[in-house]
Amino acid sequence: MSKDDWSIPEHLQPDPGEWSFDLDAALGAVVGLRSLVPPDAFTARVLGTEREGSGVVIRDGLVLTIGYLVTEAETIWISAADGRVVPGHTLAVDQETGFGLVQALGRLGVAPLEMGDSEGVRIGAPVVLASAGGRAHAVAAKLVARQPFAGYWEYLLEDALFTAPAHPSWGGAGLIGPDGRLLGIGSLILQQGEEGRRLDLNMVVPVHRLSPILNDLVTYGRVNRPARPWLGLYATEDEEGVAIASLAPGGPAESSGVRSGDRVLAVDGAVVTDLAEMWRAVWACGDAGATVRLKLGRARGSRDVAVVSGDRAAFLKAPRMH
Repeated sequence: MSKDDWSIPEHLQPDPGEWSFDLDAALGAVVGLRSLVPPDAFTARVLGTEREGSGVVIRDGLVLTIGYLVTEAETIWISAADGRVVPGHTLAVDQETGFGLVQALGRLGVAPLEMGDSEGVRIGAPVVLASAGGRAHAVAAKLVARQPFAGYWEYLLEDALFTAPAHPSWGGAGLIGPDGRLLGIGSLILQQGEEGRRLDLNMVVPVHRLSPILNDLVTYGRVNRPARPWLGLYATEDEEGVAIASLAPGGPAESSGVRSGDRVLAVDGAVVTDLAEMWRAVWACGDAGATVRLKLGRARGSRDVAVVSGDRAAFLKAPRMH
C-alpha cells in the first residue's frame, strides 16, 4: 500500500492548534521503511520477505524502528516526507527490547526528533502515534496503560506503553509526547475487552529502554553482554496455563524433542502459569548456552526435557553492507 492509498479519518488526526510544539516538524522525523529479506532467511517464513513500516530519525541519518521490520534485511529503502528515497543498512536489532536501528546510506535531510521521558509521562496524557506520511497518517491518542507485555516469541517487556485509539499502521510508528519528543516505537495492535465492548490498543516500546544500550548498538551492532537463552518456540497462554503452539525449525527446543501441543508445567523446577512467568524462568537459567529443564504435560502424563539453549542472533543472517 502506498502512502497515498489511505489516510486516518480527519476527526482522529492531530490538530496542530492543540499542541504546544511544531506538529508538522515532529511528524517530518517519521520516515517510511521498506525492507527485502532473502527467502532462505530464518525469519522469512514468519515475517515474510517484503516488509513495510516506519521509523523515526533520532540522530543524523540514524533511524529507530521496530526490529521485525529490518531483521535479516538484505535491502532497505528509507523514504522521507519530501519524497527523497535513500538506501539504508540494518545497524542493529536488539532482541530484548525489540528495537531496530537503520543507518541511512545517503543524505536524508531530516531533522532528528529528540527522545523524551517515557518513564515519567502520565497515564491519560495526550500523545500522537504517527507512521510515515505526515498528519494524514497520524492518530491523536491517549496513553491508557503502562504494564508488562509478554509475547509468544520469547519476549517480555516489563513496562510497555499502550495507546488508544489504535493506529492501523503501527509497525515502527513514532509515539510523540505532549512536549513533541519521542516516547516510543509502535510494535503491535491488541484487542482488549469483551465482545461488544472491544477496545483496540497499540503496544509501544518505550525509548527509556533504548538509552542504556544505544551506544553499544551503534558501536557493536548488539548489546555488549551475553545473550539470553533462547529455546526457539512459540507459546500461548490460556485458562489452563502455557502451551507450545509451534517450534522454530532446527531450533533448540525442536532438537530436544519438544513438540507442538506440549503444555509447559514448570521451568527448572519453578511452576509457570503464564507467558511472563515462563520467560522470566527461562532467562533465570543463565546466559545463552545454559540448559533449560522443562516439565511438559502430554496426553499420557508428563515428561522432563532438557533443552540446551541457543543465542537467537546466531540463527539469523547477519546484516550485509553494500
